Amino acid sequence: QVQLVESGGGLVQAGGSLRLSCAASGSIFNINLMGWYRQAPGKERELVARISKTGGTYYADSMKGRFTISRDNAKNTVYLQMSSLKPEDTAVYTCNADVALTAGSNYYLYWGQGTQVTVSS
Repeated sequence: QVQLVESGGGLVQAGGSLRLSCAASGSIFNINLMGWYRQAPGKERELVARISKTGGTYYADSMKGRFTISRDNAKNTVYLQMSSLKPEDTAVYTCNADVALTAGSNYYLYWGQGTQVTVSS
């Protein structure tokens, strides 16, 4: 029904930048919140940032000032611009979206498959 596909991950040196994208497709009536999470090896998944349909944003403290979340509602796409990357930012980054399939329906949370970000020292 709904698919979220991330792109833009890869290998980057410390201090570098990457831009992640996550495009939602399928039977979508409306998307409310969209967000990015990450999970490093041996650690629990953590929230990176999220953004409302009207552009309100929230960032985890360790990401403030370095990461910027944005979205294009016409394209059902959320972005994560990451700068000043550190080796500890190495993780699988996964997006999610709160989606209504029809008018008046409940919202359901969908997840992407994740994209690997590796920051070398």
